[in-house]
Amino acid sequence: MAGPGRRSLASVVVIDDLPGGLTARPLSPDDAAAAAAVLAAAEQVDDTGEYPDAEDLVEWWQGWGLDAGRDGLAVCDSDAVVVAYATVMASPTFRGTFSVDLEGRVRPDRRGQGIGRALLAWQAERGTALRAERQPEAPSVLSVEVPGTMASLEALVRRQGFAPERWYREMQRPLTDLPDPRPAPGVEIVPFSEDRDDEVRRAHNAAFTQHHGSSERDPDAWKALFTGQRNFRPDLSRLAVEDGVVVGYVLAYVFEADTAARGTREVSLGQIGVLPRARGRGIASATIAEVLRTAARNDCQSAALGVDTENVTGALKLYEGLGFRAIRSRVTFTLALPPVAEARPQ
Repeated sequence: MAGPGRRSLASVVVIDDLPGGLTARPLSPDDAAAAAAVLAAAEQVDDTGEYPDAEDLVEWWQGWGLDAGRDGLAVCDSDAVVVAYATVMASPTFRGTFSVDLEGRVRPDRRGQGIGRALLAWQAERGTALRAERQPEAPSVLSVEVPGTMASLEALVRRQGFAPERWYREMQRPLTDLPDPRPAPGVEIVPFSEDRDDEVRRAHNAAFTQHHGSSERDPDAWKALFTGQRNFRPDLSRLAVEDGVVVGYVLAYVFEADTAARGTREVSLGQIGVLPRARGRGIASATIAEVLRTAARNDCQSAALGVDTENVTGALKLYEGLGFRAIRSRVTFTLALPPVAEARPQ
């Protein structure tokens, strides 16, 4: 029977420049545990702050509609143990530029052997083909998210022609000395409820119209990526309601795999937004403050969120004012894809 990280090599994918003794094959959802093991080993040196388990990865891949057999690779050693993996994924919806996201990791003890370079070359080729299949006429980029701690990955993507496009900060604060929720006149902060889910989705689409990289989320994508996740905590999430209408929201998540790895429970503030017409009245601050207090009452010791440093609404300053401090950074590197050549008549 196959052990952890092992699967039978049902098929082999030929990858140029893959080191001797290693083989590549199509990824499978059954590889989630092996991929999680690669990430767990890598986290010891990469310090991304994330510890996804197999279920988290399966949910992530499914949420983004990964066709693992075509758009994923597992790299195995001579004992069929997965030592690296790579995926190519793209959102079904987008605004402006169609982004093909390249993800993956190489186990630390197998780095420096050219595995990452070989996988990135495959991802670029497959990502270009995926773009041609789905959005041949749209402006498109290949995109790699590089944590600030992974200098080797940054060097690799730069050598392959990727350039930094967007800078982000991961922020955190302890759930002590919490701010008081002070809703604007006429605004009530209420718990998230399932009957308002689609209203929140529509509010999110309206709130993020001008945000870089944002996408119009349809009901299926919204559920798959956000409120249908097993780590979503509706009981910790809050909505700002005025005249019976949702004008702001904070959706909260608790990743229990992270809790198990770190030994403390953290609430992640995933989606935060206020309708454009309701901004400038302290609605976001009041809603976040209520989420923080609710999380503290429910066995959470800290709170975290991520922010685009060039956010058009000035979110970075808002979060700093609420006691959040930057603990990590990440940069999105992109490579523009040329237009797909039109077929010439024969």
